[in-house]
Amino acid sequence: MTGQTFTTARRVRFADCDAAGIVFFPRYFEMLNGVVEDWFAGPLGASFRELHLERHVSVPTAAVEARFIAPSRLEDDLTFALTVTRLGGASCGLRHRISAGDQLRFEATQTIVYVGASLKPEPWPDALRARIQPFVETPA
Repeated sequence: MTGQTFTTARRVRFADCDAAGIVFFPRYFEMLNGVVEDWFAGPLGASFRELHLERHVSVPTAAVEARFIAPSRLEDDLTFALTVTRLGGASCGLRHRISAGDQLRFEATQTIVYVGASLKPEPWPDALRARIQPFVETPA
């Protein structure tokens, strides 16, 4: 697949782990939300502060499916990779892959939806759609 990939890195913190020093599974979903927030603030040019407080819109998660492949442990350095699988009228399909070095630890697909102040889906604004488009996976 081609298309741009948004990547970021983060070290596993004590607060991410259970008593065995392994990432507690719900923390991955918090991490994914952070990656999406960084993607919007970075290459998409629309921070969550701007979206929520100025535009009165949001991009909640409508669906997520996850696969836990290998455990991540305290102080592991993780790399997060995000691509877009589908860009619909008001929705956007995301693919997440979390790795430590060469080892894939976690992967997920997520659907986010552009929601207006009425809390109903609205079409992606043209400028935002144009910034998302380069991340859409296309067949190799």
